[in-house]
Amino acid sequence: MMHLAFLLLIIFTDGSSSQKVCSYQDVVEYLNLTADNSVFRMTRPVLDHKRPTVVQLDIILFALLAVIEKTQTFVPFVWVIMKWNNERISWDPAQFCGITQISIPKEMLWKPDLFIYEMTQKDESPQNPYMYVSYDGTVSSEEEMKVVSTCKMDVHKFPFDIQRCNISIGSAVHCVDEIRVFPFSNSSRATQFSREVIRTQGEWEFLQLTVTSQNFTIDNKQWEYLIYTFTMKRRPLLHVTNFLLPILFFLILDLASFFIEDRRGEKLGFKVTILLAISVLLLILNDILPSMSNKTPLIATYCVVIFALMLLSLLETILVTYFMEKDCASKEKIRLRENRENKQDTFITEEKRQSGCLSICKASDGEKQHELLPMVQEVNNSVQARESDTLLLILEELKELQNILNLHLVCRQDGGKSGLLAARINRAFFIFYITIVSLFLTLIFIAWTT
Repeated sequence: MMHLAFLLLIIFTDGSSSQKVCSYQDVVEYLNLTADNSVFRMTRPVLDHKRPTVVQLDIILFALLAVIEKTQTFVPFVWVIMKWNNERISWDPAQFCGITQISIPKEMLWKPDLFIYEMTQKDESPQNPYMYVSYDGTVSSEEEMKVVSTCKMDVHKFPFDIQRCNISIGSAVHCVDEIRVFPFSNSSRATQFSREVIRTQGEWEFLQLTVTSQNFTIDNKQWEYLIYTFTMKRRPLLHVTNFLLPILFFLILDLASFFIEDRRGEKLGFKVTILLAISVLLLILNDILPSMSNKTPLIATYCVVIFALMLLSLLETILVTYFMEKDCASKEKIRLRENRENKQDTFITEEKRQSGCLSICKASDGEKQHELLPMVQEVNNSVQARESDTLLLILEELKELQNILNLHLVCRQDGGKSGLLAARINRAFFIFYITIVSLFLTLIFIAWTT
């Protein structure tokens, strides 16, 4: 029994000591991947230069940082995955304890010179310093980058617009004979992956990501590149509540101003105030929309037409007020002419009365002393009569002022011929205004939604 136990101990010790221990460094030394080895870094990793390097590419949207219409700039945060084959790298996993993949610094191996054509700023986000190498020579690189690119935007239907921005990626030096670029995922898979990993969208809602391949020829050489099209829809709630609805409310107030009486000046001032408020909103719109656009934005048409309708309404109010004031002025002239004639008659009567008083006073100087007292009493009576006549004149002036005011009020209420014409113009314009506003709002709504 002791010999058997000793034999088993020897067998167990020999088995454990014969088990091989491996590390990633063994694979690196086997492949001779060193920092000073330029074979892996300087040239395209093929054994036959006629064989192109196939690069599989995938771009996944991670976040929508900004879409700026004023500068037509598209800023997404994307996840770029690239895979290609290095024909100079391979090993047998069985010889290295089953190691099938290692990670090495990116500076040690050749990488495809892929770049984004629309990119306008250098990416400053932190980079992944490593790449993965498989035993069969497949090299994969993953990068997260902030792309600041140009995008041709169509703001015709702002704020109900849908924008499509492209990210075109391809090789800068190698043509189709040297590098072929293929998408790793189709459009549906790329869209699904982007919806799963997207973190923030802000004002925009991500709809779809499509992938297409195109070629272009320069100097009898053909280059290949992939186009990733990001389709986004604007969330219009903020612009509707802060811009479109206030303008519509001002239009409703302008319609309601037709029920204000024309004989007062408040109607004209009310319309001018609304027109100034629309002007302020137009200044805000000028800061939102880009200065260059192929088509006139519908929101600009919406504001300009409403502004024009309110301006037309203001001119109609001025015309109606002019007709009514003209009729009142004619009636006041007639009244003043009649009062002037009455004053002249009163003045003639007063002169006759004063001349009679003077004749009586002269005759009293030649009469006797015993007739003086009755004449003095008569003169006193005449003075009192003059004072009463003065009071009567003042009373007549007050009555004249009251009649003028009453005439001014009546002519604004009745209006005469000019007033009737103004009322008809007001009624006809109100019907025209309602018709045009309803038709315009219907057409602009159809244009926005289709």
